Amino acid sequence: MRETRKTVTVLFCDVTGSTALGERIDPESLRHVMARYFETAKAIVERHGGTVEKFIGDAVMAVFGVPAVHEDDALRAARAAEELRGGLDELNDELERNYGTRLELRMGVNTGEVVTGTEERLATGDAVNVAARLEQAAQPGEVLLGEETHRLVRAGVEAEPAPALTAKGKAEPLTAYRLLSVQAEAPARRDAAPMVGRERQSKLLEDAFSNVISDRTCQLFTILGTAGVGKSRLVTEFLSGLDDATILRGRCLSYGEGISYWPVTEVVKQLDPDGSAIGPLASILGDDSAASSPDEIAWAFRKLLESRATESPLVVVFDDVHWGEPTFLDLVEHVADLSRDAPILLLCMARPELLDARAAWGGGKLNATNILLEPLAPAESVELIESLTGGIDDELRGRILEAAGGNPLFVEEMVAMVPEDGGDVAVPPTIQALLAARLDQLDPAERSVLESGAVEGQVFHRGAVAALAPEERAVDGKLITLVRKDLVRPEASVVADDEAYRFRHLLIRDTAYEALSKATRAELHERFATWLAEYGAELVELDEIVGYHLEQAYRYRVELGPLDDSAGEIGARAGDRLLASAGKARDRGDTVAGQALLTRAVDLVPAGSAVRAGAILELAVIHAELGDFPRAAALREEAVALATSTQDEALLARVTLARVETEVQYDSNVTMHGALAQAEEALAVLERLQDEEGAIWGLRLVGQFRAWLGSGAAAEALWGQACERAERFSPRLMSELLIWRCWDIWWGATPADEGVRLCNEWMASSPSKRLEAIALLIRGTQKAALTQIEDGRADVAAGRELLHDLGGMIWWAGSSMISAEMELLAGNAQGAYETLALGRERLSASSETGYLATVVGLQAQAALELGREDEALELAAETARVAATDDFEPHSRHRLVRARVLARRGDFDQADELLREAAALIEPTDYVILHLAVAFARAEVDRLAGRTEAEREVLETALPIAEKKRNLVAVERMQARLAELS
Repeated sequence: MRETRKTVTVLFCDVTGSTALGERIDPESLRHVMARYFETAKAIVERHGGTVEKFIGDAVMAVFGVPAVHEDDALRAARAAEELRGGLDELNDELERNYGTRLELRMGVNTGEVVTGTEERLATGDAVNVAARLEQAAQPGEVLLGEETHRLVRAGVEAEPAPALTAKGKAEPLTAYRLLSVQAEAPARRDAAPMVGRERQSKLLEDAFSNVISDRTCQLFTILGTAGVGKSRLVTEFLSGLDDATILRGRCLSYGEGISYWPVTEVVKQLDPDGSAIGPLASILGDDSAASSPDEIAWAFRKLLESRATESPLVVVFDDVHWGEPTFLDLVEHVADLSRDAPILLLCMARPELLDARAAWGGGKLNATNILLEPLAPAESVELIESLTGGIDDELRGRILEAAGGNPLFVEEMVAMVPEDGGDVAVPPTIQALLAARLDQLDPAERSVLESGAVEGQVFHRGAVAALAPEERAVDGKLITLVRKDLVRPEASVVADDEAYRFRHLLIRDTAYEALSKATRAELHERFATWLAEYGAELVELDEIVGYHLEQAYRYRVELGPLDDSAGEIGARAGDRLLASAGKARDRGDTVAGQALLTRAVDLVPAGSAVRAGAILELAVIHAELGDFPRAAALREEAVALATSTQDEALLARVTLARVETEVQYDSNVTMHGALAQAEEALAVLERLQDEEGAIWGLRLVGQFRAWLGSGAAAEALWGQACERAERFSPRLMSELLIWRCWDIWWGATPADEGVRLCNEWMASSPSKRLEAIALLIRGTQKAALTQIEDGRADVAAGRELLHDLGGMIWWAGSSMISAEMELLAGNAQGAYETLALGRERLSASSETGYLATVVGLQAQAALELGREDEALELAAETARVAATDDFEPHSRHRLVRARVLARRGDFDQADELLREAAALIEPTDYVILHLAVAFARAEVDRLAGRTEAEREVLETALPIAEKKRNLVAVERMQARLAELS
């Protein structure tokens, strides 16, 4: 018997008063008394489907769910406890009479995951320990339920909260409930959810009843469907529309004594509340003196129905028919076959398992209809979720849709749990119990195939199952059986020459997987990774998927411990695969995915290795990109420690590059010139050590600093050199270089139409989504400059949306400067201001200052265009405070804004001084965008001062610059003003 993990319910029952009794009676008599108690307890437990594991002193431990799980194990245990509480009456009467004492029981009932199939015990796990703690805390005559048990049985019991229990070895007190009573009947099914869809099935049912009325015949109508798919809801809706029929109901029970005719008994009692039924039916109503054969009972029941049908049509509803005993099923078919001239609708609800026991159910009968309820379509599931919630966020709705797989009950239960779980979608215990019971009904071979598929995931392949379950020779046949049982369905395969299947619900997959022991999971994950590496070579995500399965194999071995060399080797393989996948994520510009993959890989790569040190540094770079500068600094320190211990000079130089690139973003005390000098020193080291990747990084960064210091031409020369080397070495480094060449198009002298062409070319040449995003942004600004304003806006919006999706919040927030500059060019100051305000908010939250200085400077300009002069001055002052001392661009922008405000207020001397300061910063640079900005500012100040000739001279000097840049919007503005001045 193999080890498995199951969710079971454990009952501990202990006798109080046995010690006092032992002092009063002889040990032989005491032994006899306790034997009777044990016999009584064992009989009650087994009658409710439990298994007595052992007797410990005067305590009994019973498990519900071993060997087979039932969906109502928790309720069975509660019923057993309730019966045990009153089950010693006869024994106690004797003890009271003979010895003047009584025995009382105290019990604890708890539900949780255990390991079963071990040789020494039926169940092992914390759930057993908690049940024992509950029993020890209970008072005489008291039953305490654990929290999970209460969640499972609360619809069928009356219970009240008990004081929280402090248990040894538990960090938190145990939540407990005091059992007061158990309902005699099964708890009613909830019909809170409205019925969605099912129009065709409703029409078939209505037509069947119409035939019953018009032809005065008996019709057998069976609704088949998995648990929760909506059988009861369909029947409820149908019955609510009946006005002139007598409705009778009976339910088949899953366990108990005398269950063969239980549903018939319920119906007879509804027809004959006074108990006047006689003859063969008396035996099923409890008359022990009557003994009738199944044929006689079937005949009598049919005659009773026919008799009452003369008064009004009958609808006899039998629920859970899949649990019906053969004699009951025979009775239903007897009525359906032989009833004459009687309007009777036999309406049965059953799970598909009914056809396993009675394959010909309804077959060959002219008056029989079987319909199978399929899961809801996605649109119908969305409608159901909306009706239950009034609207939830898209991500949560998507998770519920994926997990529920169109099952209305699953949708309802998960929606009900959302407030409790803070929005997370967990498997409700009621559903978990239902699915576990369903899987426990499979034969071992079917179960093995299903569990092997679960290791791969919600979608799995036949070849993988064959590799993971080699002992199952008839895999194809088992898969067909699982399809027929509605557990899986065929799916399009992504592996060549193989068949794929999808679990009908994600919850089925999870339940099958969670039943595997951790040791088995570890073994199967490793075997699946080996299979996939051989047969999934065409998968784009191969490294990530193989890495995930190796990682799972390693993690489970860590949990089980201790680790051996084999486990360490699996972890290292997992780390290598995840590192490769992280590299691909970085190649396509997916920062968030790269961070997640690298974080996992770092934990798996052997400590102290050069590979791990490099991965840590790469992770530091990503955290900086995402704006988490403290975490980036901590990771860099870790990389430095590793590099120092191994005397890795190249890695230390790379750390320098990462550090200076990050520090200029958030530390305004770090100067551009100082950062440039450190980057050049690191580059020299990397060139000497022939670290090609590091050298390309260094060339890119040195160029970046030179560009920020105003020399786009010098930067372009370095980037061009680096591109030649990166083209042969690294697509990702190539993409990063092209990103910065895109930025140079925005601020530099490249004509707008040429800029559009280059952006198109670079987007087509690289798989990087981040390059695509930046190229879209820059292309949009160049289109806008060419007077294609709406096309430009569409590009900028698409680029910013893509940046946001990629998770680069610093880049996304920083790109507000590009969008705003375009809107200011188009005369939309309000749009520019709002975009910049949001970018400023995000950048401030991350403590970033590099992009922030420019964003605030542009926001000051937008505020001025809106006429808010005081705010413009405040924002200009903030720009000066935030910007690094030698970051000329924001320092020139805040001077231009202040000059324009002062000019509007008549202080032309101070305005001219600020313009001279700004020009002194801008003129040595090749930032065309700022040359035009200072020209427009000078022209405005000259106009306000009445200096017409000076204004004309400024515009005539700037016009060729705008024309060469192909900034046609600026050209038109200048030409229009010059025309006014002529």
